[in-house]
Amino acid sequence: MSEIIEKASELNNTEENIIEVNDITIRFNKSTEKIDDLKEYFVKLIKGQLMFQEFLALQNVSLNIKRGEAWGIIGTNGSGKSTLLKAISKILKPYKGTVTVRGSVASLIELGAGIDPRLTARENIYLNGCLLGHSKKFIQEKFDEIVEFAELWDFLDSPVKNFSSGMKSRLGFAVATMVEPDILIVDEVLAVGDVLFRKKCMKKMEQMRNDGTTLIIVSHNMNQIYEMCNKAIWLNKGKVVKQGDAKEVCDEYLETIEAKKAKEKADSKKTAG
Repeated sequence: MSEIIEKASELNNTEENIIEVNDITIRFNKSTEKIDDLKEYFVKLIKGQLMFQEFLALQNVSLNIKRGEAWGIIGTNGSGKSTLLKAISKILKPYKGTVTVRGSVASLIELGAGIDPRLTARENIYLNGCLLGHSKKFIQEKFDEIVEFAELWDFLDSPVKNFSSGMKSRLGFAVATMVEPDILIVDEVLAVGDVLFRKKCMKKMEQMRNDGTTLIIVSHNMNQIYEMCNKAIWLNKGKVVKQGDAKEVCDEYLETIEAKKAKEKADSKKTAG
């Protein structure tokens, strides 16, 4: 009887997971030689003379995210944070392991991704809306709301190529959140732009989470993780160091960073002495 109850409990826990990352490894091939000439590159490629070095961006990473949770992904540059987001967004396919996502996903992984710089802001709103599967009528109904949030009324008919990084961020965020998705993924794109708009986006994400949206945020701003997330995962060189309660994970991460800085400072003094 106890075994039946345990299995039922496991099934219920699985059903609550909106995202399941099971032991994934993501591999890239890096060229071991520098080739500046495109013709030379293709000649070597055809002849099989190009030498590559295997690089594991993620190694045996597992993560279960329940509906309505807010996760922060932290770690130093090159630790695999964005790679994990791309795997969850199905942009990258794992070399090993599986990723299961249940529900609609809106991703803000790269600034300007999905935006055509040759088109105007108005045209990009319709283009991105269609790519997200919305009808023209629906986009028209949401149009004023999107532009109002992005604060781009004066630039609607200007080519996006003339926009600042902050303006592109506004446009991308406003379009991605025109309808509250089941999962919202944000990767450092809110690090650009003015403080007031960042606060506006944070407030919007908080409201979305209260409405049941699952949030996944990559940020080097620990205050943002403390404020927005109840869970966190710490990556280092593609491996999981720790995951769980956001405060516990972030506190330990910051302690490690401070200890490393102190050691480097002490080592530099020894060298100078």
